Amino acid sequence: MAKSVLSERKALHPSELERRDLPADAARAVRSLAAEISVTLDANAATAATLTDPALLHHIDTRYRELPATVHEAMRPPAGDTGVTIIGSIPLRDDELGRTPIDWQQAAAWAGHPERRCASYELDIVMLLLARCAGEPFGWQGQQAGRLVNNILPTPGKEHEQSGASSTTLLAPHTEDAFHPQRANLLMLGCLRNPDLVGTTVSSVRRVELDAAQRDQLSRPLLPILPDVSYGTDFPDAETPPIPTLSEVDGQHIFRFDPAYTPLDDADLDYRTAYARLTSELERVCIAAALEPGEVLLVDNDVVVHGRVPFSPRYDGTDRWLKRVNIRLPQRLRPAAEATETGYGQCVVAPFRTTLGIHT
Repeated sequence: MAKSVLSERKALHPSELERRDLPADAARAVRSLAAEISVTLDANAATAATLTDPALLHHIDTRYRELPATVHEAMRPPAGDTGVTIIGSIPLRDDELGRTPIDWQQAAAWAGHPERRCASYELDIVMLLLARCAGEPFGWQGQQAGRLVNNILPTPGKEHEQSGASSTTLLAPHTEDAFHPQRANLLMLGCLRNPDLVGTTVSSVRRVELDAAQRDQLSRPLLPILPDVSYGTDFPDAETPPIPTLSEVDGQHIFRFDPAYTPLDDADLDYRTAYARLTSELERVCIAAALEPGEVLLVDNDVVVHGRVPFSPRYDGTDRWLKRVNIRLPQRLRPAAEATETGYGQCVVAPFRTTLGIHT
């Protein structure tokens, strides 16, 4: 399976990204509300395991409206052509976190442990409150056991995977869950710890330069995109429908790109040439941002691909630790053809969902 990755030698250019700084009192209000909800629920291991406890969901769905207007304003979709916004900063001390877990299972177990929980569960609530301000947070039944807030951290034995658990390899630029018609409109990454200033890479399709013939090629539904390894590998009998890399709805870009899980060798020369041009253009416009603790990266998943530069994990409890939430925007439409896709049987955990945004 052909793979394409960005150059590993990218300078950091955070000044190119839109930034929205929360007033200090507004940022404290987010932590305070999350702490109040956490104490009110007195969460046990079952509540913290998936974050789908009805009492917690009720608090999130009703009380996010109590947050200051500046928080709601900060969580609107990115406005610039980069399709990315950095939101700063939620108050956070490193000594609140305890050790960085070695995998998402340990992170989930510690979140519900009365002695090991530290601030992790409260920060899960922070992420859900912010995500609810932006739209409808959701998870996947087949990924991290259906958790609404995923833990992204380097995991022993997965250093070279094309997944969020990798480290020493370059994580190729990709649309989050590009294989699925119900993928997120917005992706939110919250930084808990990043001592080595590991860069998250982002590239917007709005900034690439393609000619009409190349766009026509990439608009052909020619190749499938397969689920990534975080969903497992047991898809031998699944239908693999071809999808376009580029499409539009009401003049708005819809971009689906994941070369690590796309069988490019099956395409004809014209398509591969156009795809190679797109890949080089995404490298040209790439920006790398090294998040600091308390910062949130909001990515428009319909127009931006993201990845991560390589780094050397220590597995000593001090490694990079992010939290991730998928967000749906119910008002945003997707192409009608996506309604026929099965998503390889992967089902969403969507307690806040209203209706599907499919163009008709």
